[in-house]
Amino acid sequence: MADVTSMPNSTTVLIVGAGPSGLVTALSLLHHGFKHFVVVDAVEQGENTSRALVVHAATLEALDTIDCGEEIVAKGTKARSINIGNRSSKLVSTDLSSLDKYTRHPYALIIPQNLTEYILGEKLKSYGVTVHRPCKVTSLKINENDNDLTDVVFEDEKTITAKYVIGADGARSVVRRMAGISFTDPKTGEKGDRMTNLAQMVLADIVYEGGDNNDLGFLATMSPESFFLSMPLPNSFNDLLAENGQEARGQIYRIGAGVPLVDGEIPHSPSKEYLQSLVDRFGPTVLSSDASINPSSTPVRIKEIIWATRFRTHSAIAEKAFTRLGGDELQGATVAADNSTTKHGGIILLIGDAAHIHSPAGGQGMNLGIRDAVFLGDALIKHINVSTSQPSSVDTDYILREFAEERHKRALEVIAFTKNLLSLLGTQDKKISWLFPISATTVRDWVMWLGGKLSFMQARMAWAMSGLGRR
Repeated sequence: MADVTSMPNSTTVLIVGAGPSGLVTALSLLHHGFKHFVVVDAVEQGENTSRALVVHAATLEALDTIDCGEEIVAKGTKARSINIGNRSSKLVSTDLSSLDKYTRHPYALIIPQNLTEYILGEKLKSYGVTVHRPCKVTSLKINENDNDLTDVVFEDEKTITAKYVIGADGARSVVRRMAGISFTDPKTGEKGDRMTNLAQMVLADIVYEGGDNNDLGFLATMSPESFFLSMPLPNSFNDLLAENGQEARGQIYRIGAGVPLVDGEIPHSPSKEYLQSLVDRFGPTVLSSDASINPSSTPVRIKEIIWATRFRTHSAIAEKAFTRLGGDELQGATVAADNSTTKHGGIILLIGDAAHIHSPAGGQGMNLGIRDAVFLGDALIKHINVSTSQPSSVDTDYILREFAEERHKRALEVIAFTKNLLSLLGTQDKKISWLFPISATTVRDWVMWLGGKLSFMQARMAWAMSGLGRR
């Protein structure tokens, strides 16, 4: 780790944010042999919260192109199927092996985000690159001597000048805000859409005790009020915790649940009792702490909480992922008699949560951000090389516009996918009509059960989750 005092006064590329997207951008540049960049993050190592858990096939394919996939796969657990059911029975088991015709990664890799970040960070260190922490950006200014450069000012008033500023600084991106880029729901135009009983969620890493809970696999459970997720974490996560002085004995599970708004606000630090109540209300009966409900007649209880957090689900996308500071990005319009063009302001690019956020349904968020970063590395290198070999009057910004437009399109596709999935999971237990005295959840369960029996439906579900069709 390096602090702000050891940071250079200038660089070609400044990457703001050292989460998965920022780290992968740096590694993508290194893969191309480019080293003139600086990475900064606002918080100390390990202080970022961990929400993401799954790395899908399309993302592993992208990481393979920059020689970063192998280390992550080695530390994760390969989930070959995803089980979806109601509280008492399994409805669908999505077999991911159907993906083997399209990818060398026909599985969903279970690996916590903080372990992914640790692996990527260590990879970066192996190249001799350190992340400057804590370095909180407070403002962006056009450089007085060269309006194609940006002065990035930090909390302690230290300034670094960069040609390219990459905003990988999360949903509350300072880079995005300082660049004047709007961030709204693509459908409603609001800052976020709230979806009835699934508007707030809790995530936690826990250890169970009692019953036979060592072979639960990847479970998604739907109930009339909410939904519940439970996934076993790889043993390598226990090792990482031990390295950080937080030893945990036994299999660690990531659990998640939507909390109905009528329940009130989720506690800031959810207690063991609070989390247990969610498991008992929304989880599969095999995890119930009530022996009279648990089919094994043996209660299963939460023994230990490793980590827990709360958040609200909403969707938003940046108006654009590329601009020049001051808003004067070149759009191909000629401004002089000799057909030359001018462009003013340093280059600003957004990736990851700084560019788009959505529901965690389907585990798509970190995946989309990592793919943003891999492809951004390609675009940056191309733009740098073309810019240095062409006169300033030539439009080279088309390279970055094409990148930004393509990633914007992909983000819209993922937002639509997660909204549809969340709507399915959160189907409310209401009668369809007075003519058909049957609940919507019953119809949903029957349709899913029948669909799960059809191989082509299995393949479609696996394809949709993998991200291979929207890299």
